[in-house]
Amino acid sequence: MITLEMMPLLMFGGLVLFMLVGFPVAFSLMAVGLFFGFISIEMGFFTLSFLQAIPQRIFGSVIANELLLAIPFFTFMGAVLERSRLAEDMLDSMGQLFGRVRGGLGYSVILVSFVLGAITGTVAAQVIAMAMISLPVMMRYGYNMRYTTGVLAASGTIAQIVPPSLVLIILADQLKTPTASADVGSMYLGAWIPALMQISLFMLYTFFLTRIKPAWLPGIPESEITLKGSALWKKALRGIIPTAVLIFLVLGTIMLGIATPTESGAMGAMGAVFLAFMRRQQLGGTAEWWSLIKQAYKNTARITSMVVFILIGATTFSVVFQGVDGGHWVESLFSDLPGGWMSFMLIVNLFIFFLAFFLDFFEIVFILVPLLAPVAQKILTPVLLASFGGNEQAAATGALIWFGITLSVNIQTSFMHPPFGFALFYLRGVAPKEVKSSDIYWGALPWVGLQMIMTLIVMFSPGLVTALMDKSHAAIPQGQEINFQMESNKPAASSGSGSNELQFSLDGQEPAKTPEPAKKDSNELNFQFEK
Repeated sequence: MITLEMMPLLMFGGLVLFMLVGFPVAFSLMAVGLFFGFISIEMGFFTLSFLQAIPQRIFGSVIANELLLAIPFFTFMGAVLERSRLAEDMLDSMGQLFGRVRGGLGYSVILVSFVLGAITGTVAAQVIAMAMISLPVMMRYGYNMRYTTGVLAASGTIAQIVPPSLVLIILADQLKTPTASADVGSMYLGAWIPALMQISLFMLYTFFLTRIKPAWLPGIPESEITLKGSALWKKALRGIIPTAVLIFLVLGTIMLGIATPTESGAMGAMGAVFLAFMRRQQLGGTAEWWSLIKQAYKNTARITSMVVFILIGATTFSVVFQGVDGGHWVESLFSDLPGGWMSFMLIVNLFIFFLAFFLDFFEIVFILVPLLAPVAQKILTPVLLASFGGNEQAAATGALIWFGITLSVNIQTSFMHPPFGFALFYLRGVAPKEVKSSDIYWGALPWVGLQMIMTLIVMFSPGLVTALMDKSHAAIPQGQEINFQMESNKPAASSGSGSNELQFSLDGQEPAKTPEPAKKDSNELNFQFEK
């Protein structure tokens, strides 16, 4: 006999079984959700009318969600810039600047990847572009193969946490509770310091290797430095200035409150098209530029369709999961852990780290984050309350953003560790045959360790995330939830009348009560809509 308490665990087990078989994740989520939904109806856990929430959520929270419009814009922008050879010019000038130094090419790859992450936001674009440009050069100058493959793969994953990362946009959309929500601008502000620290950690590791293994990271011979003085700086600035303008269009307008994420994404997409058009002679002419734009459209349509189908599947699964009290099951699972918030953060991040061996970040975010967000808010808000001046609403928003940034740093490892590290697959796809697959996998391991260290730093140092946030206030979500308050008044002694009132309030506040004359016994529905 299946009980209600068993249903959440059975749903997770069924989902794992479908994915082990190799069925696509989006359709696995739909199939498991509907299968257990009909079982729940048969067992009497809820009625058939409850499943009406699935299409309502799909059309209300997925199809009509304006924030998700930012995804195709940023994807298109990244696809255009990937093929516009901007990275090639930047890397060439950086290599000339740092080439004489031991590990100079490694520093150049890390810095250029950081800048590209701020204008593309996609891992695939960075890994492929950087590998095609840098790998032959690093091999020619005798760089250690495992360091070379590791730094190229790891630097590509920086796009996960450098705004305007798609991961941060999707996390902002999924980190919502009835009383608080994360927004894209705050997620971007919270990600900057961890992103800069991760770059510093990568560069520190490179510097450490130049001291203990100097032969692994040689400098470029002086005879190979073709540009010097003002010519070198002019070439560097030709790559940096357009990039800086595009970064301001995308990030500056969001952080200054000038544009929404969708509007800034549209400006970034137009800026990328204009930048590619200005460089059309380097691309081979107008015909090649137009071919680039058409290919970018195809890539954008493919990625956006994948995201929407996963979201629809995750919505189907989530509605049924909540219908069988899955939210209470998740909360009870994590709320009573010994060690409080530290144990919660450690266990959740370990779970996601191992889950990332089999799932990519879209699947992890859409399946787990909506379930964990209410628990994270409840457990982490008291930790931030003092630093937010006792403002519970602002602290709740800060808790969601801290939780989201920690997950985004952690999810970077999903692109790096075997057996399904997509950054390793991308690298293998463009690397020459003399690069062994074993070098790619072994080369990734130290960088996975650095990413795990960074996850621990963010996990136990919330100030790194909240330092740039406005701690004085946080907007209370409007229009997301309708709170129902039912009151039952005892019959008045003088009149013998009584009532049962069901009052509706849209502002989260208790409806104002107005005295009424005594009436006969009745059942009333009073609707109050307040702003």
